[in-house]
This record gives sequence, structure tokens and C-alpha cells, in this order.
Amino acid sequence: MIAIYPGSFDPITLGHLDIIQRGSRLFEQVIVAVLRNPNKIPLFTVQQRIEQIRLATRHLTNIEIDSFNGLTVNYAQKRQAGVLLRGLRAISDFEVELQMAHTNKTISTQIETVFLATSNEYSFLSSSVVKEIARFGGSVDHLVPPHVALDIYKCYNHNSPMENPITTEATPPLKSIPTDLEA
Repeated sequence: MIAIYPGSFDPITLGHLDIIQRGSRLFEQVIVAVLRNPNKIPLFTVQQRIEQIRLATRHLTNIEIDSFNGLTVNYAQKRQAGVLLRGLRAISDFEVELQMAHTNKTISTQIETVFLATSNEYSFLSSSVVKEIARFGGSVDHLVPPHVALDIYKCYNHNSPMENPITTEATPPLKSIPTDLEA
């Protein structure tokens, strides 16, 4: 059976890769489908994201990377997929994903949605979190594949924080002001 794992993947994170790897063991083929979302201003072009995913998944033999516009269900029908693969991090994800799964079922009863709970170590992780950390000069080396981290640092004109750590100045403690009781 073919599964579609749709998303913006801007950028792909280790959490996404966890779902891709686990999905690759469950399905004959997993198509990682990069959504061209006109409502978002991406950090990377669709082609850059496809290449980032391709490099990160090159060790998996049953993965294909593609992009699409429009409804995910229509894309899945076009690709003759029977499953939409989705990762769940928290209850808030569940509410949104369940609503989307029910909506997709009204469009096509032939396509099922399969949810995989994200591994504990990635339960907090999202592309938005990665971009926010990088925007302010923090290290994202532990959140994304190495080649993606380098691409992110280039976008924000930063060196890897691991190579160029941020230093802070300690503020000396205030001297205590005597009170009437101490005098």
C-alpha cells in the first residue's frame, strides 16, 4: 500500500524523519509530499525542501519525494495512495488532525488516515520552533539533519552556534540597601 506523508517541511525536522522512517517500515511506499501552501511564506523554496528531504532519506529505499498544490486527498487519489500518514505530538494536534481526517473522509471514502504518535524526544518539535530558535541565533543542530542546519544558518546569516557560542555578560548583584531595622 502507498502512503502519502504531506506537509510543508519548512524545514524538515528530526521529528518528521522519525515519522518517515517508521512509516517506511509499515507501508510498501511512502511519498513525502511537500505542500505548496500559498498562505505561508516559506524559509526554503519547494525545490530546496525536496532536496533537503531527499538527502535526509537517501538511506530508505521505499521513499519518494514529490510536491503538490491543492487538496491532499486529490493528490493521494492521483498517486493511487490508500493512506494519509500523519504524526501527532500533542492533544492540540489531535483535534486539528481528527477534524482534517473527517473532512478528508467526506471527499474520499477510499483513503484512510493513519496517525503515528511522535517519539517522546520529538514531542515538542516543529518547523516553527526550529525557525524561531535559529532566528535568534540559537543552535538547531540537535533538531534537524546536519545539512538542513547549515542551510538554516545561511538563511539567517549565522554560523553554527556550536562553532560560535553566544556569550552573555553577568550583571553584578545589587548591593542591599539598609532598612530602618538594620540601622
